[in-house]
Amino acid sequence: MSEESLSLIIDGREIQASPEHSIIQAYARSGYVLTANVGCMGQGVCGSCRCMIRREGEREVTTALGCETKVEQGMQVSFMDYFMPEHVHYYDMEDMGDGWSRLDDTARFFPEAAHCRHCGGCNRACPKGLQVEQGVAQVVAGDFSAATVTFDECVMCNLCTLACPENIRPNHVGLFARRMRAARTLRPVDLMHRLRQIRSGAMKVDIHADGEVQP
Repeated sequence: MSEESLSLIIDGREIQASPEHSIIQAYARSGYVLTANVGCMGQGVCGSCRCMIRREGEREVTTALGCETKVEQGMQVSFMDYFMPEHVHYYDMEDMGDGWSRLDDTARFFPEAAHCRHCGGCNRACPKGLQVEQGVAQVVAGDFSAATVTFDECVMCNLCTLACPENIRPNHVGLFARRMRAARTLRPVDLMHRLRQIRSGAMKVDIHADGEVQP
C-alpha cells in the first residue's frame, strides 16, 4: 500500500485504501469476501451498493452508491441491504386501458403519492441528485412525460423510499410513470382533468337544443 493510503471503516472493518478508489473498489481490494451489495461494479446503474456514509469530523449521515463514491480518510461506511416494504404495489399494464384513465390509475395504485409532505428527504437521499419530490408531483398531476424525464436516471436503489415519512416509494411511482409512458400513447392531461371533473360532477355541461355547449 502506498504512503498515500487512507484508513476508513467499512461495515465495521478497518480498511486501507488508495484515495483514487471508490468504496466498492477499496472493499474488494481489502481481501474481504464481497458477496452482497454489488452488481454493476462501478457503472452506477444497478443501485445495489447503497450505503450510509459519515465523513470524518461530520455528524450528518448521508446516503450514496459505493461504486460512485471515492474513499476519504476517516470515512465510516455501512452498506444497506435490499428490503421489501410492508406495502407492495401490484398492477398489470394490460389493465390500464388506452391511457385515458391514468389519473385514476395513479390514485388507485399509489394513493399515498398525493400525501407528499414536501420535506425534501427523497431529494437529499437520491445518490443521482434527481428531483424526486418534483417527479412524484408530476405523476400525481398526470404529467407522465415530464416525470419520465425526471426519473430517467433512477437506478431503483430504494433510498428515497427509506427517506419518505409517508411511505410513498417515490422510485416505484417513477417506474410506474415510465412504464405507462412506454406502453401507452399519452392523451392531453388538461383534457383528462376536464373529463374527470365532468364525471365527478365538479363541472356540469349543458347541451342546448341549438347544439351549443355551455359549462
